[in-house]
Amino acid sequence: MAERIDCAVIGAGVIGLAIARRLAMSGREVVILETEDAFGTHTSARNSEVIHGGIYYATGSLKARLCVAGKQTLYQYCAAHNVNHQRIGKVIVATDETQLAGLKKYQQQGEINGLDDLKWLARDELAALEPEVLGVAGVLSPSTGIIDSHGLMLAYLGDAQLHGASLALKSPVESGRLTGDGIALNVGGDESMTIVCNTVVNSAGLHAQALARKIAGLPPETIPPTYYAIGHYYTLTGATPFRHLIYPVAGRNWLGVHVTLDLGGRCKFGPDFAWIADIDYTFDTHREAAFYEAIRRYYPGLQDGQLQPGYTGIRPKIHSPGTEAPDFMIQGPQDHGVKGLVNLYGMESPGLTSSLAIADYVYDLLAD
Repeated sequence: MAERIDCAVIGAGVIGLAIARRLAMSGREVVILETEDAFGTHTSARNSEVIHGGIYYATGSLKARLCVAGKQTLYQYCAAHNVNHQRIGKVIVATDETQLAGLKKYQQQGEINGLDDLKWLARDELAALEPEVLGVAGVLSPSTGIIDSHGLMLAYLGDAQLHGASLALKSPVESGRLTGDGIALNVGGDESMTIVCNTVVNSAGLHAQALARKIAGLPPETIPPTYYAIGHYYTLTGATPFRHLIYPVAGRNWLGVHVTLDLGGRCKFGPDFAWIADIDYTFDTHREAAFYEAIRRYYPGLQDGQLQPGYTGIRPKIHSPGTEAPDFMIQGPQDHGVKGLVNLYGMESPGLTSSLAIADYVYDLLAD
C-alpha cells in the first residue's frame, strides 16, 4: 500500500533544504529524502563557502539573476538567524598588462548584472589594500563574503521542520513512475516503501540526472548528460597575509586558484579544475607543484612547504570538456510536461549564494 504525501524534496544539500523550507513555510506538507546518513555531505560541504557577488555570469542568465537577488536575501537571512558570516570583500587581480582587458570585462559584466559597488584599483591602490599581492590593477567587490555553510543548512532545516517538514536520512529513491494521480517514488533504506506525491523536486545534485532517468514517463530527451569536475584545495600554514579574498583573472569555465579565508581567519587556496569520470574525492597530491606555480603569479611570497593538502570538491556539470559552461537548468512542468515535477541540473556555483532565490524560483514554477 503506497503512502500519500504532498511534497517530496530529493536531496538535502543547501539548495534542497532551501526549497523544502520555502514549500513548508507556504503550508505544504514536505518530506526531504536524503540518501546519505547526514544532510549536506557532497557539493554543499565541499566548496569555498563564498557568498558570491554576481560578477561573472552572463547577462540575464539564471546564475546572474538568482545570485544577485539571492546574495542580498542571504545576508539578511544570516543576520536574522545568527548564521556566521562575514562581508569580507574580494579583489580580482590582473598580474600583468595582458590581463587588463579581461579585468575590465569582469567589472563591466558585474555592473550589467546589477552590482553598483565595484571599484577599480590602480596599481598603488591594490598595493595599499593587499601589500602581499602582485598585480598591475584590481577590481574590489565589497559585497562578496564568506559563510558557515553547515550553519546555514542547519538554519534552513530548522525553519523547514518548524513548519512541519521532516527529514528522512538513508532514504534513497530507487525508482519512480508517473501515475494518474501523482508521482510514485520507490524509496529504499531500512524501511523501504512507496510514496505517491503531488509534487517532487529533484535536487539531488551530483546524482540529479541519474535520479531523473529512474522516473518512468519523464521524457528522456529533457535530461542533460552527466559530467563531473573535481577541484582541490590546499591550506596555508601560518598566519594569512591577506585581508580579502583574492581571485586571479582566469579561464572561461572556472575562476582560477583563488584565495579563500574561512571564518576562523585561516587561508586556503583553490580550487583547481579537472574533468573526472566518476565521483571520487581522493586528493591527488601530485597537483602541488601546479598550485605553487599558479599562486606565485599573484602571491610571490609563498614559501616552499607552506601548502598542505586540504580537501576536494566535485561539481555537477551538464556540458562536455571544451564547451562553454551553461546556465543553471531548472525544469518545471512547462519544460518536460510532467505536472508537479521540478528537476534541477548543473547546480554548482553560485548555488549556495543563490539558494533562497532558487527556492523562490522553484516555488513559482510549481505555482504556475
